Amino acid sequence: MPSAEQFPAHADLASVLVTEADIRKRVRKMGKEISALYGDEEITVISLINGAVLFTADLLREITNPVRLDCIRISSYRNETTSNGKPQVLGSLTLDIANRHVLLIDDILDTGKTLSVVVSLIHKLNPASVRTCVLLDKRGRREVEFESDLVGFQIPDKFVVGYGLDFAERYRNLPCIGVLKPNLQNPPEWA
Repeated sequence: MPSAEQFPAHADLASVLVTEADIRKRVRKMGKEISALYGDEEITVISLINGAVLFTADLLREITNPVRLDCIRISSYRNETTSNGKPQVLGSLTLDIANRHVLLIDDILDTGKTLSVVVSLIHKLNPASVRTCVLLDKRGRREVEFESDLVGFQIPDKFVVGYGLDFAERYRNLPCIGVLKPNLQNPPEWA
């Protein structure tokens, strides 16, 4: 892993929860699990962006099935460290998913609100099946009953950044997942 001198944003982390090597290893394994789960079937992957973009890109490279890709933009945090209530759908799908096997990919499952809203929206479009896949599961924050079908890592109730996860659109490019130092969570100049 690059040092704080090589990657200055690492200095903003209180700790690293998941290393770059651990992410690569788990994503490779999840790709195999997904390929086995769907057999020879084509999968329509829907990535929740911006957060899941890196995870989705790496995971797709590990899936051997035919894949169609679409994205949906959801907003639930903005510049805060906690969800701001009901997730807002900011962009819609472009692919027809009727009678298709859909795999929703998100970066983190915490309150459960975002995936619950998106799964409900997807079911209205009559897919053959809907499964969810998340890189991180933060069960301690769950506000609605929701469990993902596939989970990369269980993490504690800490505010994390890196590998697509952000704070005020910063830190997405960190190759690991780490806890952002508390004094950097919501500095006035970023608000």
